[in-house]
Amino acid sequence: MENESAFVAPEGVYSVTDEHKPNVAQLAAVSAGPAIYPTRVSTVVVKFPNVKQGASQGFANLLGGGSKDVKKDKEKEKDKDREKDRGARDREDGVSLSSSDTPDEGDGGVGGPSSSQDTPQSVEPSSIFASAVPVGNGKKKGVARPKHNIRTTSSTFITRIQSSEGLTKTLAAKQGDVTFLFYNNSKSFSWVEAGSKAKEPLIRVTFSQYPTCHDVNIATACSERLDVVIGFATGDLVWFDPITSRYARLNKGGCISSSPCTTVRWVPSSATLFIVSHADGTIIVYDKEREDGAFTPQDPYAPGADGSSGSEDGSSHREWDPMDNIFVTMPPWHPVTSGVAGPPTGKGDKEKAAKNPVSHWRVSQRSVVDFAFSPDVKFVAAISEDGCLRVIDALQEQLVDCYASYFGALSCVAWSPDGRFILTGGQDDLLTIFSPWEQRVVARCQGHSSFVSAVAFDDSRSDGRTYRFGSVGEDNKLILWDFSSGALHRPKLAATHHQRMSMSSSLSLSGANYGLRRGESARDLEDLGDLGEGEGEWDVSPRYHPAPSRNEVSVVQPVLVKQLEGDLPSVLQFLPKYMLTSTRTGNIKLWIRPLALRPKVKSSKSAPLPDLSDIS
Repeated sequence: MENESAFVAPEGVYSVTDEHKPNVAQLAAVSAGPAIYPTRVSTVVVKFPNVKQGASQGFANLLGGGSKDVKKDKEKEKDKDREKDRGARDREDGVSLSSSDTPDEGDGGVGGPSSSQDTPQSVEPSSIFASAVPVGNGKKKGVARPKHNIRTTSSTFITRIQSSEGLTKTLAAKQGDVTFLFYNNSKSFSWVEAGSKAKEPLIRVTFSQYPTCHDVNIATACSERLDVVIGFATGDLVWFDPITSRYARLNKGGCISSSPCTTVRWVPSSATLFIVSHADGTIIVYDKEREDGAFTPQDPYAPGADGSSGSEDGSSHREWDPMDNIFVTMPPWHPVTSGVAGPPTGKGDKEKAAKNPVSHWRVSQRSVVDFAFSPDVKFVAAISEDGCLRVIDALQEQLVDCYASYFGALSCVAWSPDGRFILTGGQDDLLTIFSPWEQRVVARCQGHSSFVSAVAFDDSRSDGRTYRFGSVGEDNKLILWDFSSGALHRPKLAATHHQRMSMSSSLSLSGANYGLRRGESARDLEDLGDLGEGEGEWDVSPRYHPAPSRNEVSVVQPVLVKQLEGDLPSVLQFLPKYMLTSTRTGNIKLWIRPLALRPKVKSSKSAPLPDLSDIS
């Protein structure tokens, strides 16, 4: 059973059922272009409505229902649809369908008008998510769409667009759940359907610059719209809806940041906000419906710059230490500086709240490679080329903890479905499991013999006690792992710092819950030591945590090692029906996988995190 396109795991057989290979022209373009922009893959499952036909009409005809009435009803429905389409076009275009990103692009905003009755998310009033438009409020009226028609644009940024024949009819005929894939290859960006017999993309767009990363908004995805954001090597961003063939540009010409985009992700459950990491060590928050504003980030090393990322009294003017905090530049329209928590109400508020970026974080002196949201969307785990994993409080915009790798840079990161563990891979050939709630490295996974390229949790086989995750590396190995904190072998030299961690770890990860104000750190509570002199339970841990030695950490061994053929793998994802892998040059494979017998672990949105005593 073991061959190039199949392997046997403890739970059953994995076999390739669908494969997308780059054509000769794409391979030539990849070989001629820079090798630093490998293929990335974004996936989404869209539920298409079932066609309301057949049985009901046939039964009516048998009972003597006239066919003329049916035809009249169909004509009325068509007329209504035409009127809706005209109204939608008028709202989206403003003038015509041939709008392009010529000088008028900056005049009319990024997207169409959104409903003024939308309510903001129930988050802290002075956070960057306070103005986010939530999904699922039941209002379809006035949904913002990208402004420009990609088929009629005169922009030199878009050089070519190809679409499959009869695309509109093909989409109209879809029923039930359909899995779509988006991937970049050289200067092109493609949209394909998983499991489709047609191997040509539904749409392929060729740009004048290299796309480096992208993400599709799962929260807003439906049969009528798909919100995709694409990042480029020039720092440019494109908001693209392939169903309506419309797009809008943000950070145009690198006006906010000209550094290459390394990762882009939509804020979960938000219809408008997304976050982009850049090669200059910054992370920037954007709103797809806002225009680009006049913005210059502060220099953390400039005289008078505040390294405490927003201290209220301005008394701390020490040199910025990226291992101890992040440097936040709040634009004038930021919810904290403007005092505007929700949508703008007056003319002055509109001038402050209608621009990008929403916020600007300087995280590292080296490139931020990747980041991932915690399941409750309160924290961001970011990795960088300086070999550090940083846990950031996204609501307070503060660094919580900084963990060093065993060796070299980190290359990939994932958060467990229940939010208890963070998984990283990097140039030390190791997978490392961190427990942010305990402030420690729980285990290391040994099995790769070269750099680790991608890691991912299998949600359907993680139940809160045992966690299944996978990894691929530059040794062309696909490895599956099972991790259970209760089954770990105790290391030779067990670390002792976690034995008195109850107070320090709680303060470190959720200091905001203990009365910390913006700009304060856990070290600002050192006076608490007076309450328990001589007792270690009140000690406050620093933010920076050096890597423990090999003898101090438990080791996890692989469940399965599969040697892959072909180019170096760079992508691994677990989908409801498939396991997806891709090479750097865009050879995408979908592996059908055994059904999971265990229930999917509940997210920390609905279930509270367990006590530390349950984890230790």
